[in-house]
Amino acid sequence: MTDTLDLEAVAVRMREVLGEGPVLALTGAGISTDSGIPDYRGPGSPPRTPMTYQQFVGDPAFRRHYWARNHVGWRHVHRTRPNEGHRALAELEAAGVLSGVITQNVDTLHEMAGSRRVIDLHGRYDRVVCLSCARVIPRGRLDARLTELNPDFADAVADVEVAPDADAVLASTEGFRVADCADCGGMLKPDIVYFGENVPKERVLEGYRLVDEAAALLVAGSSLTVLSGRRFVKRAADQGKPVVILNRGATRADAIATLTVDAGCSPALRALVAAYTG
Repeated sequence: MTDTLDLEAVAVRMREVLGEGPVLALTGAGISTDSGIPDYRGPGSPPRTPMTYQQFVGDPAFRRHYWARNHVGWRHVHRTRPNEGHRALAELEAAGVLSGVITQNVDTLHEMAGSRRVIDLHGRYDRVVCLSCARVIPRGRLDARLTELNPDFADAVADVEVAPDADAVLASTEGFRVADCADCGGMLKPDIVYFGENVPKERVLEGYRLVDEAAALLVAGSSLTVLSGRRFVKRAADQGKPVVILNRGATRADAIATLTVDAGCSPALRALVAAYTG
């Protein structure tokens, strides 16, 4: 484990590489683990097989299974709070160092921590969209309907394993009743980009714009396994901008990074704030 003195030295080095800014942050599930939300691919993470978009829209059994698990899991994520990593990025933005955050997370913890310019690349767990009429509603409103249809279902489940997208691992979802859109009767889906589904083009273009405006890129807590986030690292590197990757374990973009740091996000980002403002 990196001790305090090492972290201070590493943070100084990170600051030297990133420069005076503006620095853009790209974050993944690793920044939220200290808030109690597990990641997908970090060291020690259990194997996960997220549901695909095709499974969700094409099979009522898959859809029932997902909503039952989400009915339990979203409550856990709803109770989580930002950690020192989220707060550190918000402080760097307030200090004028950070220009914004592109996050692959759907937990909304950056906004809760005070970050003002955030692109929720993969959507948000706290919203639900109708695939027919496109109406978006708060997840809490749907929870009331699901609870009415499935009284005591969530309360009867204890000690569940929760995934970063508010999914929960349940032994059985038999008998769970799914709610359709209250306006048109269409299929409801979490406002989250599923595997097999494309990130909306406008979000990608906005992310590219932030990369173009930034002087450096800081990646925090992402293995960069999927292209949706890795593309921004490649764009920054292609423009000759410094790229610092802070993550537990190797990433898919280590070869094009200027500096890689194998450390936890919360202590390292807190040390980085001190390096900039202390």
